[in-house]
Amino acid sequence: MTKRHGRVFHGLMILVSLIGAIVVVLLVMLGVLCWKEAHLPPVQDYDAIVVLGAQVKADGSLSVQLQRRLDAAYDAWVQHNCTVVVCGGKGGNEPVPESEAMRAYLEERGIPADQILEDNTSTSTQENLRNAAELLKGKQVQQVAIVTSDYHVPRALAMAKDQGLNATGISSPTLPEYWLKNHGRETLGWMKYLLQKYLHLPLERE
Repeated sequence: MTKRHGRVFHGLMILVSLIGAIVVVLLVMLGVLCWKEAHLPPVQDYDAIVVLGAQVKADGSLSVQLQRRLDAAYDAWVQHNCTVVVCGGKGGNEPVPESEAMRAYLEERGIPADQILEDNTSTSTQENLRNAAELLKGKQVQQVAIVTSDYHVPRALAMAKDQGLNATGISSPTLPEYWLKNHGRETLGWMKYLLQKYLHLPLERE
């Protein structure tokens, strides 16, 4: 083997080792995510509800994931009859801001319009929570219930704590056929969140 071939082989071994290390880290994080999801703390008392957005389809209808979050939010409102904040801006392939579609659905289900606050600019979980915190300022809210998909609750609660929100989590179930896709994406979301929080890397937020 020539020196050149040796350097190439050495470089390939380093690359394979790095890829292997990344895969191991992702698998460990996926395991931790699943554990956190399975051991969510019980829902505590709350006096406001924050619903995190999800996809609105091109025809204006709600994705299954978003409808399930809103149904869980409605059930939470029935129990406590409090202010509801709907969060979500307009994605590139969405006809309206997510919050607008969310408000319309909840009003149709029976929540009065004056009990719904709308954040129609956020494009990430972190922005959802920051904007929700701003909208709730001055309302003497002691604790919020964050409503989102089951796999998303642990990270949403961690981010809420960063925003100074005292929060409890309410989860909506994920369809089995979307389990791998959603948990894979959420694992990457956790990695980005931790890198941003502790290493201050300028990564795109989710």
